[in-house]
Amino acid sequence: MSLDAMVVFAAVVEQESFSAAAQSLGLSTPVVSKRVSALERSLGARLLNRTTRRLSLTEAGEVYYSHCVRVVAEAREAEAAVTDLNNAPRGLLRVTAPVNFGSHQVAGLLPGFLAAYPDIRVDMDLSDRQVDLAEEAFDVAIRITQQPQPHLAARRLGSARRLPCAAPGYWAAHGRPQVPDDLKHHNCIVYRPNPSFNQWYFHGADGVQSVAVTGNFTVNNTEAMLRAAIGGLGVIMLTSFTLDRYVSAGLLEPVLEDFDAPDTDVYACYLPNRHLPAKARVFIDYLVNHYGERLSSPSA
Repeated sequence: MSLDAMVVFAAVVEQESFSAAAQSLGLSTPVVSKRVSALERSLGARLLNRTTRRLSLTEAGEVYYSHCVRVVAEAREAEAAVTDLNNAPRGLLRVTAPVNFGSHQVAGLLPGFLAAYPDIRVDMDLSDRQVDLAEEAFDVAIRITQQPQPHLAARRLGSARRLPCAAPGYWAAHGRPQVPDDLKHHNCIVYRPNPSFNQWYFHGADGVQSVAVTGNFTVNNTEAMLRAAIGGLGVIMLTSFTLDRYVSAGLLEPVLEDFDAPDTDVYACYLPNRHLPAKARVFIDYLVNHYGERLSSPSA
């Protein structure tokens, strides 16, 4: 059996006629009919019920077609993968990223990236929710996490330190924590999408310490967390690339600097069961080359 015969059979099933399949494949109707008949003889089973009005799959045809579709799709994908190596990256690149990281990190890299790849257009969705790449047709997702989801392929871009911070006025009113456990007595702003975000971790002389924090404001957006903290509501713990500009401006002050919080990692994620298009591959390479081991602050 040849792959060509499988392609012809799949086309007949999908087009529901020999003539329509022949037209879609650029073949004559007799050639298509002969190839399907030869395939049936090779398999020793009838795949199609033929009447003057319509074609229908036999039980054997249904089983064979279900496998045939996957084989044909894999073959086409393999062909596209090889062809793509010789093609310049082009087309619409759909990227999803967290609000702050996308705004203050990725967006700033786009002028250089698009100048290097003028045939690519970028559509970037900024959202702190976990986007389904397959369902929503995204090519790349930027994820800030200790561990990417197991169903995604991922390349690590780098890591960033996490800092507990609050406005100077908040510390003046409530005092500064001297050890991580003191945070239990502070109003902490909690990030809702991550159910474990109210567990804040620190490295100390006794190893890793976990502190369960609480507060009167829970939100699903890091920009809202920042605005509330700058306004004096309470303590936040976010990554350095998010906080550095506000710390430098004196709007937020970090605490517990003698206790290292575990770094958080940033990944570029994509679907592993698809050939990665050239436009996505060069974008991920561009991010990896820019960041290195530790993510830069916006001022860097």
